Amino acid sequence: MVDVTVIGAGVFGLATAWACAKRGARVRVIERTGVAAGCSGGVVGMLAPHAPERWNEVKEFQFRSLINGESYWREVEEASGLVAGYDRVGRLQPIENERGLGLARERAENAKEHWQGRATWQVIEATEAGDWCPETPTGLVIHETLSARIHPRQACHALAGAIRAKGGEIVIGEAKPQGKTVWATGVAGLLELSESYGKTVGNGVKGQAAILGLDAAGAPITSAGDVLVVPHADGTVAVGSTSEREYASADQTDEQLEDLIQRACAVFPMLAAAPIVERWAGLRPRAKSRAPMLGVHPTRAGEFIANGGFKIGFGMAPRSGEVMADLVLDGVDAIPERFRPEASL
Repeated sequence: MVDVTVIGAGVFGLATAWACAKRGARVRVIERTGVAAGCSGGVVGMLAPHAPERWNEVKEFQFRSLINGESYWREVEEASGLVAGYDRVGRLQPIENERGLGLARERAENAKEHWQGRATWQVIEATEAGDWCPETPTGLVIHETLSARIHPRQACHALAGAIRAKGGEIVIGEAKPQGKTVWATGVAGLLELSESYGKTVGNGVKGQAAILGLDAAGAPITSAGDVLVVPHADGTVAVGSTSEREYASADQTDEQLEDLIQRACAVFPMLAAAPIVERWAGLRPRAKSRAPMLGVHPTRAGEFIANGGFKIGFGMAPRSGEVMADLVLDGVDAIPERFRPEASL
């Protein structure tokens, strides 16, 4: 017998299953294709916070998830015996002009208040950042210590291994749900809801990214405008990502990725000589509210939904899994209003 069935083996589904399994529930994950087969099998793995201003329950939720990331992924690795590729390396952001400098200093004060002394946001000289520092016109960068990186594919397989270690099942293919059911089916689930309501509840937004062969392990991640540069522990650097509402092919890369790589090389000139190890493209599930969609399933009576991770799924997954387990197992609802399915209906 199974207490909880999770449909979908992306990071939201696996995090929910893991949280339930840790509490003693008998768990089954059913996945049609494979672990991390969708956008959770991407390559970037940047876990970064919202700006620490205009604080609200959503930012508090994200902060709690990010700040607990180190202990969360260590527990997953210990349970599974697999590497998740997590490290809280911090983040650098170039400061472009005086207006950006003023905003950065204001956010530094906000971070002191809202990050509870557990992470910092500072303006520093580029020369203080070390050898791995983005090009910056002002000679100044933001350095914040809440951001982390993770290897998305490794992390999903580590979660799957941890679930198995707790006696749970990962079923690839068809199987009958038993017990309480959580739907974590990404883009397909959002499109199904949109069809049911006759309007857009959510959709897939295409992203393109690349892996370059350059060893910068341990260096901070960088966000420079829409360019993300994430050094991983395996001797590669991930570059991402585009955000495309319209596209001809969901899983093919094109000239937009080549342009992105060129812009990343402008931020870090040493990337220009690095070989391209992999090009990746996929659809990320974006709910209409732009926030994760967690809670009671709006069209499947007595069932639940965990969807809409979009660009922040891995950063939100630790806390999202816990609140979903609260709801599914104990009937305790600690989900922020903006995260509820109703926010996108």
